[in-house]
Amino acid sequence: MKKLLEKILKNLDQNLKDQIEAQLKYFNELNKSDNLTWFSELCFCLLTANSKAQTAINIQTEINGIGFVKKTQTEIAYTIKKHGHRFHNIKTKYIFLAREFIEIKDIVKKIEKNIGIFEARNFLVSNIKGLGYKESSHFLRNVGYHDFAIIDRHILRFLHQNNFIKEIPKTITSKKYLEFENILKKFEIPLDRLDLILWAHMTGKVLK
Repeated sequence: MKKLLEKILKNLDQNLKDQIEAQLKYFNELNKSDNLTWFSELCFCLLTANSKAQTAINIQTEINGIGFVKKTQTEIAYTIKKHGHRFHNIKTKYIFLAREFIEIKDIVKKIEKNIGIFEARNFLVSNIKGLGYKESSHFLRNVGYHDFAIIDRHILRFLHQNNFIKEIPKTITSKKYLEFENILKKFEIPLDRLDLILWAHMTGKVLK
């Protein structure tokens, strides 16, 4: 695994490497930000499921942090639909239901302090409609936690191409998700960094 990672890094364009470092710095800065910023990132992760990451970024940029809290259901649905997201109504519903957790930073930090950050992921999966293991991991990674894998189609394709898994599953159970996450941990670098490296390797892009 070490040799494979070294090969991937050797072949990465320096511009992509610089973008990876900048993105990791941005995630660490988000960890120090306020509840509203965290809630905006939560909404972004709700939008990424069944959509392209860039589409979700564009929607988040337009609605902005306070918009996820203050805008009406009609206004949010219109913006989501305008950007070509196929599931504008259900995503709007998820965002409105998530408003119960506007103080998400305080909630996560309290869980982290009392029982650990991995229990915070379990809390997100169990309590916020629209967040599975992938989206919950994505959210926690984006707000500065280093040890969560985002098992999306690009990562699955990488694992399959390099014979870490026999086939790409159509659906991923929680058990399978943790199994794939443990495979990635064997690269022995923080999973937030690894995810950006593999994404850059598979797509030629660095996105959050």
